[in-house]
Amino acid sequence: MPPIYRPTTGPEDWKQFLAKPDLHWKTGYSAKSMAYSWEEADGLPAEISMAVGDAFGLKPEPLIIIPEYKVPLPGGNADSQNDAFALCRIGEQTAVMMIEGKVSEPFGPSVGEWFKAPSLGKTERLKYLCSTLGVSYPPAPELRYQLFHRAASAIIEAERFKADLAIMIVHSFSQDHAWLDDFSDFGTEVGATCELDRLSRSKTVTGRPFYLGWVTGSPVYLGR
Repeated sequence: MPPIYRPTTGPEDWKQFLAKPDLHWKTGYSAKSMAYSWEEADGLPAEISMAVGDAFGLKPEPLIIIPEYKVPLPGGNADSQNDAFALCRIGEQTAVMMIEGKVSEPFGPSVGEWFKAPSLGKTERLKYLCSTLGVSYPPAPELRYQLFHRAASAIIEAERFKADLAIMIVHSFSQDHAWLDDFSDFGTEVGATCELDRLSRSKTVTGRPFYLGWVTGSPVYLGR
């Protein structure tokens, strides 16, 4: 993606960056809920800031936030399109955060479904993701493929920006925590203990520390 970005003037500006704006921009869905939450926070929503602050003992300071941030991956032309990228300062450290917004939407196909007819490109990509995350190839087929490339995106961009920390957060507006089990299963795969509104460090990722978290957004944004 080109390195030139433009600022937003409000939540409705986020719509244009979606892969399928007319399909994904709906009240009660993650794209719109997240856009209004982040714009009204004028930075990191309080629940995100609190979870990160609890993990590191310091309040994060957002330096730049980019909606619908694409990270190229080997093995094909499809990038990992993250709902938001945030480069933050946490005390004397910098952190790359990739945010995946959710309401009731699932994490897409399982690894087994996505890899049912493995091409050379898919094989290359899955091996790369497993290597980046420090897990065995092939991973368990019931795990969600989307979580692999979203998590890897944080690590890849932390390396590119020479940041000290990599963080991937699910910002869920589901008040009954839909699909938390799938996220927890993925956390177990990378050696992290996933708890609501907390970050957990992965034990499989080497190099820069990598953290996972599930943070619950305010239900008020489901009606925006």
